[in-house]
Amino acid sequence: MPVGVGLVGAGNISTQYLTHLTTYPDLRVVAVGDLDPTRAAEQARAFGVPIWGGVDVVVDHPDVEVVVNLTIPSAHVEISTRAVRAGKHVWSEKPLGLDRGSARALLDEATAAGVQVGCAPDTVLGPGLQATLRALAGGSLGRPVAGLAIMQGPGPDAWHPDPEFFFAEGGGPVLDMGPYYLTALVSGLGPVTSVVAAGGRARDVRRIVAGPRTGTEFAVSVPTTANVLLRHAQGASSVCLFSFDSGRARTGVLEFQAVDGTIVAPDPNRFDGTLTTHVAGEPRDVVEVEADGAGRGIGVVDLVRSLAQGSTPRANGELAYHVLDVMLAINESIESGEAVVVSSVPPVVEALPEGWSPLVAQSSH
Repeated sequence: MPVGVGLVGAGNISTQYLTHLTTYPDLRVVAVGDLDPTRAAEQARAFGVPIWGGVDVVVDHPDVEVVVNLTIPSAHVEISTRAVRAGKHVWSEKPLGLDRGSARALLDEATAAGVQVGCAPDTVLGPGLQATLRALAGGSLGRPVAGLAIMQGPGPDAWHPDPEFFFAEGGGPVLDMGPYYLTALVSGLGPVTSVVAAGGRARDVRRIVAGPRTGTEFAVSVPTTANVLLRHAQGASSVCLFSFDSGRARTGVLEFQAVDGTIVAPDPNRFDGTLTTHVAGEPRDVVEVEADGAGRGIGVVDLVRSLAQGSTPRANGELAYHVLDVMLAINESIESGEAVVVSSVPPVVEALPEGWSPLVAQSSH
């Protein structure tokens, strides 16, 4: 039988999730809930979901086994904890939480309740990055030694009509976009053990330049540029730049350097893309990787298949906690000017097998 899924949060990202979740045969979308039941009803009708209403309609429904938490970051831990206490497994949008204490308490409570917590980004499970991770783990280029990640641009206030939340607690380029890049780096190079970062805010006050509120000023309370050096447990290091202050827009830069070559990975915010291997300064292999049905929600598929097999989901809560730990350490290092030790260690999981597809049912339930 397909596993019953319910969504909490009917905002913009829910359209991407519902577009894909309703096509995956392992899953059956049972209900959509939101603080605004009218918005939940609109999304439910648009995607043929039979039940809608408030948060409780999802969390308390007996046919919902996995709650997909698409609320704003400040509500992630609260909603996920409610689901865990109702005996549900959870898939949460990133980040897992906004502080170590509440995120750790969520995972510990889930363990005690015998339920699993998974967390975005599930782009790391897409064919593009999974092909990258298999190539890196295959050893043909030797031992991995370094990583590079760049995400820079003028900031979402350049296009978003209501950008304030990007610059408040839980926002900034590190917590907003960092999960895509850092999850990929940790998956390829192993856990981070320490962080050194420098940066800050280019401006304390920014102005909206698009939409009906053009000209409205708002305060910035988080770092908007971070230059980062990560040390990984296996001896590799990574250099990262995350910025909302750049006049140049450059995103999707992700590279893994090994002893005998470099892998240029697809954009970690996508499920497909170009995978290029460079050796001796020249491109050797260029592979175009298709999405093959992958989209927002494949992490839920991997979660329910892992439950059926008794294994650990690949995009698991401990990995998300480690990435949160790293992101908080980046901001703490910027604030203090000192290196910050990262003590959390996520479990080691293998890459998905080649040919894995969310479109072909594989779970037994």
